[in-house]
Amino acid sequence: MAITSANQLELLQTAEAVAREKMIDPGLVVEAMEESLARAAKSRYGAEMDIRVSIDRKTGKATFTRVRTVVEDEELENYQAEFTVEQAKQYLDNPAVGDTFVEEVPPVEMGRIAAQSAKQVILQKVREAERDRQFEEFKDRAGTIINALVKREEYGNVIVDVGAGEAILRRNEKIGRESYRPNDRIRCYIKDVRREQRGPQIFLSRTAPEFMAELFKMEVPEIYDGIIDIKAVARDPGSRAKIAVISYDNSIDPVGACVGMRGSRVQAVVNELQGEKIDIIPWNEDQPTFLVNALQPAEVSKVVLDEEAGKIEVVVPEEQLSLAIGRRGQNVRLASQLTNLDIDIMTEADESARRQAEFEERTKLFMDNLDLDEFFAQLLVSEGFTNLEEVAYVELDELLVIDGVDEGTAEELQARARDVLEAQAKAALDNARSMGVEDSLIEFDGLTPQMVEALAKDDVKTLEDFATCADWELAGGWTTVDGERHKDDGVLEPFDVSLEEAQQLVMTARILLGWVDPAELEAEAAEEDGEELTEEAEA
Repeated sequence: MAITSANQLELLQTAEAVAREKMIDPGLVVEAMEESLARAAKSRYGAEMDIRVSIDRKTGKATFTRVRTVVEDEELENYQAEFTVEQAKQYLDNPAVGDTFVEEVPPVEMGRIAAQSAKQVILQKVREAERDRQFEEFKDRAGTIINALVKREEYGNVIVDVGAGEAILRRNEKIGRESYRPNDRIRCYIKDVRREQRGPQIFLSRTAPEFMAELFKMEVPEIYDGIIDIKAVARDPGSRAKIAVISYDNSIDPVGACVGMRGSRVQAVVNELQGEKIDIIPWNEDQPTFLVNALQPAEVSKVVLDEEAGKIEVVVPEEQLSLAIGRRGQNVRLASQLTNLDIDIMTEADESARRQAEFEERTKLFMDNLDLDEFFAQLLVSEGFTNLEEVAYVELDELLVIDGVDEGTAEELQARARDVLEAQAKAALDNARSMGVEDSLIEFDGLTPQMVEALAKDDVKTLEDFATCADWELAGGWTTVDGERHKDDGVLEPFDVSLEEAQQLVMTARILLGWVDPAELEAEAAEEDGEELTEEAEA
C-alpha cells in the first residue's frame, strides 16, 4: 500500500471517523498514524535509522524524513542516526553538538505485514486515548449516583454500560434479592474509579451507606440545599436501615422533611432499595440521647456511657428487650454502627443482678483485706468506696460521715488498708524481679509495682521494651473491622490507665533513653497550637 495523492485525504477522513466514533481528539488518531507509518518505514530503511513521518492536517500528505543528530566523537554509537561534528560539516554550516540534519526520504510501500502492524499501533493508541478520556470523565464522579444499562452478568458480577465505557457492580455490592436482565436500567453509586493496566476500572455499589444518603439528597431538596444534613447512615442492605439527620433551620423538622407528604419522599428511596425499611432518626450531639433515638422503636429506661472505652450500657424493660435487640440482633447492630459505640443491652433485672454481684464482690474485698464484719464492709460499699486505695488515701472526713465511725476507727481503717497495699506492692515487686525485670523499669516514675508485674508477664522487662510499646498496647482500645468493633486488651488496662496517660508514659521513657528530643516536641506542639489558632481565626 503506497501513500499516494489518491488516498492522502483518506487518512484525514479515517482519523476523523475514528475520533468521532471513540469521542477522542482527531489529532491523537493522526499521531498514531504517523507513528505506525514511521514504524513501517523503519522496517524498510533499517531499524537503527531515525525515520519520522508528518501528516499535513489539511491536505493529508505524509512526509517521510530521516533525522541525524550531531554528537561528540566519543559518544557516537548509532552511525545511522548520529554523526560527529566533522562528518556533519558536509551537510551543515558550522555544526554544533545537538544540531540535527533532516532530509526527506521516499515514501514506503506497505506490505500486508507492515499494514497489519500499522493497524495494531493505531488501534493501541486509540484504545489508550479512549481509556484516558474515560478515566478523566469519571475520576471526579466518584461519590455520585449514575444511571446505567445492564449488559451482562459474569460470575455473579453485573457489567453495566455507563455511556463512555463499562463499569462493574460486584456480587457483594448488590442488594441480596436483586436480579438483573440485559437492558435493565439501574441506579448505582460510583464507589471508586481506579486507573489500572487494562484501563480505568469503575466500581459501583448499591449496598454502600453513601448510596442511600445520595438518594435522599435527590429526593429531599432541603438536604441538597444544605438546610438538612445527613450525619450518619447504617444499613443492612435490602432489609433495614437507619439514617440520622439534623436541621440547621429551627423551623424545619428534619425527620418530617425526609419522610415527605404522606411518606412520598422516603417511599421513593424505599422503592429504589427494593423495600428496605428505613428509620429516620433525629441527630443529637449528646451521645446517650442520640442512642435512645437510634434504638427506636424500643423504649429505654437508662443509659450509662463509658466515653473512654467507646462503650454504652442500655437498660430496657423486660418486655422491650426483644424489640431493642431486633430480629437476629439487627436493631442493636444498626444502632451501634450509627453511633459508633459498642452497645450492651440488658434488662432491668439483669442490671439489678449485676449491681448486686458488684456489691457483694466489693463487700468481700473489704471483709477479707480489712478484717471487717459483713455489716461494716457493706457500709463502706454503700458510701461509694470501691477499692482499698480509696479507703487508704481518702480524706479522713469522708470516712467520718459513715454511721458509727469515729476518728480512731477511721485511722485504724486507713492503717489496715495501707498495710495491705504495701504488702501487695512488695509481693508484686518481688515477683517482677524474679521474672528478670530490670531496675530501669522498676524505678520508672508512673508505674506501680503491680503494673511492673503485669508488664513482666507480657515480656516487657526493660525501659527499652517499655519505650517500644504502642499506647493502645498499654491502655487497650477498639478496632473496627468490616463495620464491627473489636476490643483490643491493654496490659495496663486493669489499672485504669487511659490512652493519654499511656502516651505520656511511653514518651517520657523515650525522652529518658534519648530517643526523642524534648525541644523538638515543644516545637511541634507550638506549631500545632499555631495552626489551631489560625484555623479558629479563619473560621
